[in-house]
Parts: sequence; C-alpha cells; structure tokens
Amino acid sequence: MRRLTAGLFSSVDGVVESPHLWQFDSFDSELGAGMDAMIGKVDTVLLGRQGYQEWADYWPRAEATDPFGSFINPVQKFVASRTLSGELGWTNASLMTAPLEEFVAGLKETDGGDIAVCASISLVRQLLFAGLLDSLMLMTHPVVAGAGRRLFEPADPVTRLELQDVAATSKGNVLASYGLRAL
Repeated sequence: MRRLTAGLFSSVDGVVESPHLWQFDSFDSELGAGMDAMIGKVDTVLLGRQGYQEWADYWPRAEATDPFGSFINPVQKFVASRTLSGELGWTNASLMTAPLEEFVAGLKETDGGDIAVCASISLVRQLLFAGLLDSLMLMTHPVVAGAGRRLFEPADPVTRLELQDVAATSKGNVLASYGLRAL
C-alpha cells in the first residue's frame, strides 16, 4: 500500500497559511534536506482547486534550476475540485475521477511511490480526519505569525497522534512528523 504524506510550514502559534509572509530568514539547509527527503519518495501529488490554480500559474514558469520546480512540474498531479472540468493545462495534471476519500483510498492501493498532499490545508484536514493520511510533517518556524489560517480548528474532534520523527535545525526550525495513533 502506498503512503499518503503531507508537509506544512507552520508558525509556533499554528498558522499554516501564506508562510512566505512569516518565514523570513529561517529557511535553512537542514529544512531543505528534510523537504528533499520527503519529496524524494513521492511520485504522485494531490492538490485542491485553489492550490492547483495558484501553482499552475507559477511553477511552469519557474527557473529550470529550481529544485522544487524540477519536482512538481513533471510529477503526476490529481486535483480535487467541484468547479473545474475538462482537461487541465499543467503537465501531468488531471481531475480526480471520484469523491476525494474514495479516490485517495483507491490510489493508495495502486503501485508506486508515496503520494503527497500539497498546497491545500483543507485536503490535509479531510484526509487526516478520514484516517487516510499516514504522515503529517509540520515544519515549525521560530515565529509567531499572529494572523492566518491554522490547520486545526476549535470544533475538530479529539484525534490522537503519535510522533514518527523529530529534528531541530540550526535556525530553530522543528520538523516533526506525526501519524494517527493506532487504537
């Protein structure tokens, strides 16, 4: 069975939206190595509509030497959307052909590398609470963002997690991976 992973940049106060507004100079080589290790196992990416539209507008025009661009442009991408239809314009991108949870459960049963959720807080939330997310890496920067969307909301159900891995970087980032705790 394929593993489903997600990685989100986070502030200490839990903000995961628009990290470019609060990352400042905390991105370091160890954080980059952690990201490289995570995406090195990935051959399929899941995106929500908004993330797809933002990334499809930016990444195909990124510098050819950009390491993330070299990964994201050719990789197979599936987009969850209730409003998009037809062919998608970004290389190797297509719409999911079934409801999210059903599509992802079936995709996990196919052959291949890891599947990563990218650029979608809502997909991460839905797949985690559906029990389909195998690993959630939070890359916490040493900053209080104050404002912005957080991954978890006050009405979320109690959900027990287990720590899979943790590392700290020289600039104070903490990379912590969690999975759902087995009952």
